[in-house]
Amino acid sequence: MQAHYAFRVTIRLESTTPSVSIDPATAETTVTVYRQAPEPETKGWLFFRNALWRGEVADHEHARGLAEEWLGDGFEVESVAFSELRTDEAYLEAFEDAIAADLGAFKASTVSEVRSKYLGSSIRVVDG
Repeated sequence: MQAHYAFRVTIRLESTTPSVSIDPATAETTVTVYRQAPEPETKGWLFFRNALWRGEVADHEHARGLAEEWLGDGFEVESVAFSELRTDEAYLEAFEDAIAADLGAFKASTVSEVRSKYLGSSIRVVDG
């Protein structure tokens, strides 16, 4: 059972050496967080609810801070956009079961409504 969150990140490159210039100083790259998404109903599994809204990043400053942590030193993140939740069938089934068990916490009446409310249509099921 595996799932990962993928984000598009725009970074700014800056040289600390006065004789070096970088043009353009901004580049867009795709950063995929290759940490296993926490299993449903375990600590941290509600990341999607706490960080996303309709498939978009809800708090851009917080997301920029997270992306800077993911990338490590040397990168200034200008923007972060949620791309997708990549998941296998087993994770998606457990994810949906956990949502269904507590729809009230999501202020929704169906699992489909929760998926749309937080992830938009940004779920991709992949093999293993």
